[in-house]
Amino acid sequence: MKLTSLLFVPADSERKFVKAQGIGADGLILDLEDSVAPPNKAAARDTLAGWIADHAGPRDWDLWVRINPFDTGLTEADLRAIVRPGLDGIMLPKADGGQDLARLGRLLDPLEAAAGMAPGTVRVIVVATETPAAMFNLASYSPAHPRLAALTWGAEDLSAVIGATANKEPGGDWTAPYQLARSLCLMAAANAGVPALDTLYSDFRDDDGLRAACRISRRDGFLGRLAIHPAQVAGINAAFAPSDEDLALARRIVAAFDENPGLGTIGIDGKMYDIPHLKAARRTLASVDGA
Repeated sequence: MKLTSLLFVPADSERKFVKAQGIGADGLILDLEDSVAPPNKAAARDTLAGWIADHAGPRDWDLWVRINPFDTGLTEADLRAIVRPGLDGIMLPKADGGQDLARLGRLLDPLEAAAGMAPGTVRVIVVATETPAAMFNLASYSPAHPRLAALTWGAEDLSAVIGATANKEPGGDWTAPYQLARSLCLMAAANAGVPALDTLYSDFRDDDGLRAACRISRRDGFLGRLAIHPAQVAGINAAFAPSDEDLALARRIVAAFDENPGLGTIGIDGKMYDIPHLKAARRTLASVDGA
């Protein structure tokens, strides 16, 4: 399951869904939450159930659904409609902590069984920083729930609930509360042993800015990024892709340790590499198909 680029698609727009399938994203997140107005949610849910059934065969992208959060009262109806062959995963918004992920897992277990799906088929990406309570509960994702695929973070809902008038500095950098949310999400994902995905880059017309931001994300340890517009997918994929030099070095590091399994430190071209470098090299190779 690749998670470099995940593109949001409104769950009530077949035109956008069809177009998104050829964009090159690793996954499409069919959105039942913010992209769909309240009067349209029931119809969108029914339509989405048909789309999932129609795409149960092999494809080169994963199908995710962002469901409505627990406090809306819509979550269980969403799940009853969408848990069927063809669904790869769920994005859980506005989670307060690991207890909400466990609650979702308990709901998924019987629905998977009723749909004839293997236990644990449906994975979960948690949006882990959208409530004040969530910020204090990030450690609760460890040890990781078996369904947990990744953690990501969000700024807009957190801004609304804490009463912030802005979340960006004039130059475009995140203000301090959101730098904290971003950093803690990254640490929580590492603590749970799952990937961290960076949040949306809002200006879909600014490709240079997006690519620069993604390079910073990759430098800091994020595995991929969410996309709000199809135009962002190519930039995200390119920025997170390891270079030929990165791949070559990673292969040499892995090969050197494989040839010397009893060593904890290896010298390559006059530089010393240890077990953390080996782990990073394996992550680099795992991020590229066929590497």
